[in-house]
Amino acid sequence: MRPEHAQCFNAVYSRFLRAEDWLDARGRRAWIVVLVLSFMFTGPFGLVGLAYLAWTGRLSSSSPRWQATSMAAPRRFTGNAAFDTYKADMLARLEREQAEFEAFLHRLRAARDKAEFDQYMDERARAAAAPEAPAEPGERDGR
Repeated sequence: MRPEHAQCFNAVYSRFLRAEDWLDARGRRAWIVVLVLSFMFTGPFGLVGLAYLAWTGRLSSSSPRWQATSMAAPRRFTGNAAFDTYKADMLARLEREQAEFEAFLHRLRAARDKAEFDQYMDERARAAAAPEAPAEPGERDGR
């Protein structure tokens, strides 16, 4: 196979894997919708899709794919144990950092809200403490 053909194949395969992960993240219903649409528009592709779903076990309700990863895309293993360990550690670190950052944002918003509230209360206290100036007689009548 020539290098340009291999590059084209890799690009198509990469898009297929992204579409597969996207559908997996949305659950079995998304796969069924794709299967029905493929039967409606092109029958042979519907058969290919049905065979693929049956072969990968995406049609069975007892598939661990749907139970373990109902909302998240399934984690793929590369076969390289060192890389898989590194990837798992990196994902765990990123998830921890995301949680820490979200907690920081929550504290930042709370501090900002407290500062705004304290400023409001100070302005209100100053306004209540300041004596009101008596209005001149001409101002009351509108003259």
